[in-house]
Amino acid sequence: MPFKTLKTLICATSLACASLLPMAAHAETKQQFNLAWTIYAGWMPWKYADESGIMKKWADKYGIEVKITQINDYVESINQFTAGQFDAVVLTSMDALSIPAAGGVDSTALIVGDYSNGNDGMVMKDSADLKTLKGQKVNLVELSVSHYLLAHALDSVGLSERDVEVVNTSDADIVGAFASKDVRNVVTWNPLLDEVAATPGSHRVFDSSQIPGHIKDLTLTNTRTLADNPAFGKAVVGAWYEVMGIIASDTEEGAKARAFLGKASGTDQAGYESQLKGMKMFWTPKDSLVFIESPEALSAMDSVRQFSFAHGLLGENAANADFIGIAMPKGKLLGDADNVKLRFDTTYMQMANDGKL
Repeated sequence: MPFKTLKTLICATSLACASLLPMAAHAETKQQFNLAWTIYAGWMPWKYADESGIMKKWADKYGIEVKITQINDYVESINQFTAGQFDAVVLTSMDALSIPAAGGVDSTALIVGDYSNGNDGMVMKDSADLKTLKGQKVNLVELSVSHYLLAHALDSVGLSERDVEVVNTSDADIVGAFASKDVRNVVTWNPLLDEVAATPGSHRVFDSSQIPGHIKDLTLTNTRTLADNPAFGKAVVGAWYEVMGIIASDTEEGAKARAFLGKASGTDQAGYESQLKGMKMFWTPKDSLVFIESPEALSAMDSVRQFSFAHGLLGENAANADFIGIAMPKGKLLGDADNVKLRFDTTYMQMANDGKL
């Protein structure tokens, strides 16, 4: 899973938003839109949508233009979306809450694409017993979904974060750190996870398949922009699920698409397909709807917001986890109804499911 949030970046983002919110608050009907994405197996399909012409086909259908842009820095892409420079961005639900929502930007999860189902995990050296972590150091990207996964791993054996020492380590340094004799425990995401787990004497002791639905990937859009431009929502969702159908298919076209995305992400078809196995992909709009409307999805989002508050990710004004409202499907709400900043709106996914796009 790509690099996630850091508190300093959230603070910087909040300041940027404060100066640019008037622009975002006065969205209007327009014909040109921008979507930002970063490299990760679950977001790579946007590259295929762009280069195959599928996004253009759907945009033309609704008389609009959708530009798809790859951004190398994951957090920077979210910061730019939050500041109003992009109309949509790909990110995890935790980052949707802790950056745009915490920065005061009302956003909508237009597409729920997948959740990590083994692609994030914890690896220990010379021990397969999580209980032996007590008193040890754990290297990870602090205040990220790796940190979130650690909290659940510890809780699974009756420990807490107070029982370990978290060592903030860049994702670029994780593999090298684990190769040293002094680092014994790391939490990271693929492809880094598979690399450290291949180290002799290492044990993968906990992964995201044990907290299904908690680390979910979204295509997020500005709520006002979507409300003023339903054609944008229809075109983006239509293009996404057409691409999903191709990538999931056992056809020559599907194989070529997976090979294309493998090469684009620095691997090959087999490598990309291996990464997909560590995810629960929602290949159809029905898959997305069944998950996000489930009690499990509600419970997972509640867990994410509780962790985010406990670690200061909801902003300085948050007195409790209810500070930011999260609107879930079927009228369910987490947090403050008067401060809803993150919405899981199934309108467009339902239209795709019903064949009405």
